[in-house]
Amino acid sequence: MITEDLITKLVKTTSEAAYASSLWKGKGDKNSADQAAVDKMRFHLNKIDMKGKVVIGEGEMDEAPMLYIGEKLGTGKGYEFDIAVDPLEGTNLTAKNLPNALSVLALSNKNNLLHAPDIYMDKIAVGPGLEEGIIDLDYGTKKNILNLANFKKKKPNQITACLLKRDRHNQIVKDLNELGVNIKFISDGDVSGVIYVGYPTYNVDIYLGIGGAPEGVLAAAAIKCLEGQFQGRLVIENKEQQKKCEKLGIEDTKKKYSTKNLVGDDVVFVATGVTDGDLVSGIKVLDNKTYQSETLVLHLNSKTNKKIINKFNL
Repeated sequence: MITEDLITKLVKTTSEAAYASSLWKGKGDKNSADQAAVDKMRFHLNKIDMKGKVVIGEGEMDEAPMLYIGEKLGTGKGYEFDIAVDPLEGTNLTAKNLPNALSVLALSNKNNLLHAPDIYMDKIAVGPGLEEGIIDLDYGTKKNILNLANFKKKKPNQITACLLKRDRHNQIVKDLNELGVNIKFISDGDVSGVIYVGYPTYNVDIYLGIGGAPEGVLAAAAIKCLEGQFQGRLVIENKEQQKKCEKLGIEDTKKKYSTKNLVGDDVVFVATGVTDGDLVSGIKVLDNKTYQSETLVLHLNSKTNKKIINKFNL
């Protein structure tokens, strides 16, 4: 059961992880920034009365000390939860002191988050208010854009698509350009990219492209709270990745996952800014004793959708 008290503790967790990684801003050391966030997130999650299990993490058990898939967290008392973590979404952004680095986690009741391996996922997402079937991974870029434009009573050149700037997306970019679609490129952090579609203020109509599967589940948790639509399909590149899927009980690696397949029921999503960004502001040290964090908090059952500014002791 997700309570207000639990959410408060999760906000504290991502805030502390964000602060720890913020100490590495602009130092060019993404691994140390990530490790700092991992250590703080693990420490605070282990203080919470729960039986938590990481189902979305940073690799396998032998890749510890990262928060690994299958790791048990919490005091061992209380409810059982699935936990999805990305202690530092945007390691490169932090290392270079660029915008939009976040500390992110999502939590749901046991057996309600897809146990996704650390591989790629093909993704598509749109915001609330659209009929089911308007967009689909199987349609292809052009049909999705034309369907979306028609439903929104817009021309394609009035649609904005967000995607990671990667060579693997060259064909998508070509199709978007042929339709005259506006493109919002992001360099890293596709959890943020997906969340943009949930808020009219960001003027993003659709998210497209291939990114990490763990980030896909985290993004789906946020989109479910925002009443949008998300689809994902795992991208298997070799036999080793196939074995990773089998190890997690995924037999149909070509399955197209909808939001409800990725996130079963009640879920909470929290994301604290490390560096200043579009979604939330980054960590600010106010004096020698306190720092300020800003966290986006989404909770499905209570319909919570807010940003919280907190001050914590150093």
